Parts: sequence; structure tokens; C-alpha cells
Amino acid sequence: MKTNNKDVRHTMPSKLRKRYCQILELKDDAALIAEYIDLHSEKKHWKQVRDGIREVGILEMEIYLAQNHVFMIVETDADFEWDAAFAKLAQLPRQEEWEHAMQKFQRTAGKTSAEKWKRMDRIFYLYED
Repeated sequence: MKTNNKDVRHTMPSKLRKRYCQILELKDDAALIAEYIDLHSEKKHWKQVRDGIREVGILEMEIYLAQNHVFMIVETDADFEWDAAFAKLAQLPRQEEWEHAMQKFQRTAGKTSAEKWKRMDRIFYLYED
């Protein structure tokens, strides 16, 4: 099976990391979903928002789509403090503007990313014997 290396990122972290998973529901409108995807593309995303995400300690962030549901994976160092980081992120340049711009696509209420995205609980992993 041939894979596109740009899309596959398997790394062995040199220290412990945390992984957070979140979900958000988009409006069930194909044109709006296409625009949402386009605004998250490498070409059209807002660099200041991406820089802010990194500034608060997020090492990697990926978003996946299934119909009108988006699923986000966030990787951080083990000592990452979620609430403090997202409180800081909400104050960084263009973050509030980005969140406002994203509201037209989202079925969820809230002004900040932390208010819109719902964290998920892990219920399974490949247990050690």
C-alpha cells in the first residue's frame, strides 16, 4: 500500500506527551463545509492563529471531517495546562476574530474555541498484556 508521506506523521516523541481529542458540529450545508475546509487549508489559514496555537504550547493539531462533524487531535507536552493555555490563546492576536469568522459554519454556541469544542474521553487503547 502506497502512502503520501505528507499526510502520514508518525513520530516517536523524545518525552511524554498528552493527546486531547475534541469534537464540534458544523452546519449541515455542503457549501459552508467546503468553505470551512478551504479556510483551514495551508494556503488560506491565518498564520497569526497558527502561531498563537504554538505559542501556548500546542505541539501538533489536526482536524478531521466526517459529514458535518469535525474531530480535532491536539498533542502537547506532558506538563501542558489546558485551561491556562486556552485562556491565553483567546487573548492572542486575531484569535477572537478567527473564532467570530468560524461561527457561521458551526452549530455550537460559544465565543472561544474552548467554549465551542467538546473534549472527548478516551474509552479504549491497546492495553498492555
